[in-house]
Amino acid sequence: MSHEGWLVVHVLGVVVFLGNIAVTAVWKLLADRTRSPVVVAYAQRLVTVTDVAFTATGATLIAVSGSVMADRFGGVGGPTWLTWGWWLFVASGVIWVAVLVPVQVAQARLARQFRTGGSIPDRYWRLSTIWAVFGTVATVLPLLNLYLMIVKPD
Repeated sequence: MSHEGWLVVHVLGVVVFLGNIAVTAVWKLLADRTRSPVVVAYAQRLVTVTDVAFTATGATLIAVSGSVMADRFGGVGGPTWLTWGWWLFVASGVIWVAVLVPVQVAQARLARQFRTGGSIPDRYWRLSTIWAVFGTVATVLPLLNLYLMIVKPD
């Protein structure tokens, strides 16, 4: 595939990845604010579905196309902007896999218990706080990465 083809794949991955992260965060926050067990449970289920469908897909497109295109600049050990960009992407992924996915799984299990109208347990809200804090960090890192990939500072 040409460089331009890989660039299209890369940009598509970034749009899907960042778009889903932003939309999911807003949507979960608004659902949680209702404090309605039915609404919160439904939103929690869809957070999991969209993470698999869009966040993981976007991350895969970014990783594959980015690795191919990085060779043009000497690879990850090449320019500083590229090396930092790679590590920011990896750090965001580690946060997602090590913290956010387990929190979402725990919340989804809890949500299945209260989705038909039961009360939302305190543990769900504690997990929501963890999700918000680590989710914010895992979102800021790719935004910094976006800046580095576009500006390519020396």
